[in-house]
Amino acid sequence: MPDIEFKSPIAHGPVSAPDGSVSLEDETSTTKVVVRAATGTAAAADLGVPYGQSRLRADGTLVCGTRPGEWTLFAAAGRAVGVAASVDTDGFVNVIDVTHGRAMMRVSGPKATAMLAKVCDIDLTDDMAPDGAVFSGSVAKVTCDLLRSDWRGEASYLISCERSFGSYLFAALADASTEFGAELPTGLDFH
Repeated sequence: MPDIEFKSPIAHGPVSAPDGSVSLEDETSTTKVVVRAATGTAAAADLGVPYGQSRLRADGTLVCGTRPGEWTLFAAAGRAVGVAASVDTDGFVNVIDVTHGRAMMRVSGPKATAMLAKVCDIDLTDDMAPDGAVFSGSVAKVTCDLLRSDWRGEASYLISCERSFGSYLFAALADASTEFGAELPTGLDFH
């Protein structure tokens, strides 16, 4: 099978407030591999991250307990084949590279939680969604998987959705960030 050139559905560059209080970046090129494994399989034991939590492996792969019996593995761009091959497929195990099928963006900064509160009705306080928490919810009316993944010492969220919603979701989040001083890039119009 020939390699498919990667193209993000998000056509605009990063959005950020001049004071750094909030930023929005396209992370779609991140490797995304979904693993479904039955209890008792070597894959389930090796992944070993409970539902709703995440763990960074020594090789840089981020393992997220996305749903009961399901994990999403995130790694640097272009690592899908290696990440998928690292999973023991003995028993009832399914490994799917969803890199091309899911958009992903990162919202960061001291006002990231406040910005997301404008478009998401999940309680994102530290008690309910601490660093490393994995959960699903509606963001700007799009069903998303979210990971609280603090970055550079600040609150940060990775938000993944179906590829077809990527451009819309990025625009909705960019629009929500304007209250915190961010300016929309030329050509990115939400209204």
